[in-house]
Amino acid sequence: MRWRRARLAAALVAAALFATVAALLWRDPYRVVLADYNRQRIVAGLSRDSLKLDDHRWVYAYDDEAPAGAPVVVMVHGFTGSKENWYPLAQRLRGRYRLLIPDLPGWGESQRRDGGDYGFVAQSARLARFIEQVARPRGDEVVLLGHSMGGGIAALTAARYPRAVDRLGLFDAAGVRFRDNRFGVQVLAGHNPFAVADDVTLQRYLDTVFYDAAAKPTIPWPADEIYIARRKRDAAFEQTVLNRIGRGPERFLPGEEAARIRQPTLLLWCRQDAVIDASAMALYAARMPQARQVLLDGCGHMSPVERPDAVAQAVAQLAGPP
Repeated sequence: MRWRRARLAAALVAAALFATVAALLWRDPYRVVLADYNRQRIVAGLSRDSLKLDDHRWVYAYDDEAPAGAPVVVMVHGFTGSKENWYPLAQRLRGRYRLLIPDLPGWGESQRRDGGDYGFVAQSARLARFIEQVARPRGDEVVLLGHSMGGGIAALTAARYPRAVDRLGLFDAAGVRFRDNRFGVQVLAGHNPFAVADDVTLQRYLDTVFYDAAAKPTIPWPADEIYIARRKRDAAFEQTVLNRIGRGPERFLPGEEAARIRQPTLLLWCRQDAVIDASAMALYAARMPQARQVLLDGCGHMSPVERPDAVAQAVAQLAGPP
């Protein structure tokens, strides 16, 4: 009788847990995607935290296990991206440097405010505050890495807030008038080439940002449908941000102000980038004679995901020995 009661109790507990999980997923199916993001973070050996800074709540991944005095490497994601885009690189840098990987306000798990400004200028000011608040308290050197839109934000941060940034890495960075490609022409015409509304546009999005098929992620059911639904809800926000950073008066501001950047800088691109054409690297380099240029082959727009070993090696040369 005891074992029957124990089995009944276990069954009741399991049913209660299932009902709780089902209710949570019914309210917010995106929890399925977030659960996988948490799995990726744990695999990368990172922790998670959040803070309220001025008018936004930031969520970020981090790792503090590094030699005393090691630089803090801050990684800033791109348009439609999130902190998870940096995890393959973080795995290769972990233990050598302190790591700080935020979701920018408006993106990922960080707070988005209705009517908020999420262009280059506003985000660079927020990023400088975040660095001073979270990365600087111990006085360690800050190495700021920015990818795509995050590269434009990082460039502007280094130019306008030089005390917040000691070394700079721009990866496939937005903010200059690169050679025309399909992506750029569509942006200038007022479209969002990254828009996702169904299976077809999701695949087109992945095919646009990834060149290396082996690195291209697969999104199994039901996560794919949940992700598509989230991107559809975000469509108006994405278009507003893209209009500001891709067509508005701020669109070339990072490149224009790059001449003010004096910090040691790494410029890293992939030759097959179909989003920010590799011609952008020379435009940034012309304004920053101190910059070291690295052009990788066989990869597209997602260099930290497609070529994390080569990117980690370049970052180590920028950041110096731990």
